[in-house]
Amino acid sequence: MAEDGNKTIADIAVEKADPDIPRILAAEFVGTMFLVATIIGSGMMGDNLSTDDGVALLGNTLATWGILFVLITVFGPVSGAHFNPVVTVVFFLRQEIRILQTLVMIPAQVLGGILGAIAAHGMFNVVAVEFEGKDRNTHGEFFSEIVATVGLLVTILGCIHGGEKDKIPMAVGLFITAGYWFTLSTSFANPAVTIARSFTGTFAGISTESFGAYFGGQAVGTVLAIVFCQWIFAKKTFAKAVMTLVRNGE
Repeated sequence: MAEDGNKTIADIAVEKADPDIPRILAAEFVGTMFLVATIIGSGMMGDNLSTDDGVALLGNTLATWGILFVLITVFGPVSGAHFNPVVTVVFFLRQEIRILQTLVMIPAQVLGGILGAIAAHGMFNVVAVEFEGKDRNTHGEFFSEIVATVGLLVTILGCIHGGEKDKIPMAVGLFITAGYWFTLSTSFANPAVTIARSFTGTFAGISTESFGAYFGGQAVGTVLAIVFCQWIFAKKTFAKAVMTLVRNGE
């Protein structure tokens, strides 16, 4: 738990948790909606403007970086700007948000993401839902999601530990920007976004058959990141880091 003099955005949200649950849910719903709409919409725009997948991916990358910076900056003081069940679970395990808040935030993220996919289709005159996404279920993509999830969480928790929480919007945006290019999976690192992107058959889509590889990688990456951060930032032994994870998850 963060010290009183160095509160994280999540700490602020916890203090307001009961009266502000509707606002927190709205922030997570709307934020995830805009995030997914940007990912899918920019993918379609890039695909429309160029036959070169590299050019389309570059446009997709830059748009995602931009929207992450904006959304985390705007909604951070309201909900912590998770937009990602993995991040929400980690802050719960760190005892920075309560179980009720965790249980309502995750559905808000998933539903917001799905609406974002539908909104992107509407803006580009595509049928509302297309379950025709790409197969992304190779071993490389599974491993990529482990790496991407570890990297994302270490970025967030490292900023908090170093007293640089104001730099989280830029740091997260930059990590995901890099992840688009150095991971085969293009760095989803987010179960809500993964589900939402199964609702599109466009450039950014993913098949439901690929869920196992992506969810599995994200789950493994989450566990590894928690243990690693307990060791490197909290300076616990490996055994104590594992025990902290187990104890907080009970």
